[in-house]
Amino acid sequence: MPNLSISSEQVCYLIIKMREFDVQDVNTDPGDSSNESDDRAMSVLEDHADNPVVQEIQAVIEVMADDEQADLIALMQLGRGDREIDEWEALHNEAAREYIDQTAAYLLSQPLAGDYLEEGLAQFGFSCAEFERNHL
Repeated sequence: MPNLSISSEQVCYLIIKMREFDVQDVNTDPGDSSNESDDRAMSVLEDHADNPVVQEIQAVIEVMADDEQADLIALMQLGRGDREIDEWEALHNEAAREYIDQTAAYLLSQPLAGDYLEEGLAQFGFSCAEFERNHL
């Protein structure tokens, strides 16, 4: 079994945040002239330019070491079925070469990234169930 540079707790935290991001909808009423504070309350699940979930995901990923970021991308791709776990080193190296400067943007552009991260993590024998119980 290959080793991960990133902790399962970091991945589980990002899975939760990616799922929060996935449930958001496009901004349906960007030019409404009604009361802005009421509009924000009604559109809490809409995607806005100042989206705090996106900012939090980006901030967490930005402070990660390159190997951790490569693991994150490789886990998502592993969970998506791009390759098998016995090809981990190649998957990790490709992630480091191709996406390291854009890890957050790449993950945020992938539909169901949280689900794929969880599946990839499961292939390493980790589960986020206890993390979710302790942090939600």
